[in-house]
Amino acid sequence: MKRQSAAASGAGLSKQRVVVEAVRLADREGVDGLSMRRLAGTLGAGAMSLYHYVANKEELLDAMIDVVFEEIELSPEETDWQPAMRQRAVSTRQVLARHPWAIGLLESRTSPGPANLRHHEAVTGCLRRAGFPVLMATHANWLLDSYVYGFALQEASLPFDTAEEFADIGEDVFLPQLPPDEFPYLNESAAALVAAGYDPAEEFIFGLDLVLAALEPLRPST
Repeated sequence: MKRQSAAASGAGLSKQRVVVEAVRLADREGVDGLSMRRLAGTLGAGAMSLYHYVANKEELLDAMIDVVFEEIELSPEETDWQPAMRQRAVSTRQVLARHPWAIGLLESRTSPGPANLRHHEAVTGCLRRAGFPVLMATHANWLLDSYVYGFALQEASLPFDTAEEFADIGEDVFLPQLPPDEFPYLNESAAALVAAGYDPAEEFIFGLDLVLAALEPLRPST
């Protein structure tokens, strides 16, 4: 009777709606701002009604992370491994820019959802079909994930979002703090980068291509 009563107080809800709203709330306020009570208030439902759809916050996080993995684009199975891993890395970075709260949670789930499992199966399968032995495919996967997640974490903390904002901060904030007699190389670099219209976002592809090129010789020739 109590379970029926809780479900009734959340009329109009579904697990999908609960999870989607939880993702939106985390996007706005971070995962630390997410609680079952806060989510229930956003949905206009009683807190207990949510437990009809998810058993606890951990199950909710599993489902939220599955939504994130579902958004990451994977290449068709016949795609060569380097273009496939490049596309996956680029898409992951874009998805994490939308959901920065997820960066530290993607690999933390002990009860992964179906999209999470399909994603990891696809990545592992791509590397194995390319000829990487199991251990080397694991090394490659860890290296790529470390690069992408690390870049996304650093990017989320930057005090600018565009090349124009970087130029403004570099000229107005950084350069005045770098007198050339005390910091000659930093002053030179900051001035040159601002003058060249440097875009820090381009660093992602530069580093990613280096990682992929470094992995290629580790793949046994066929």
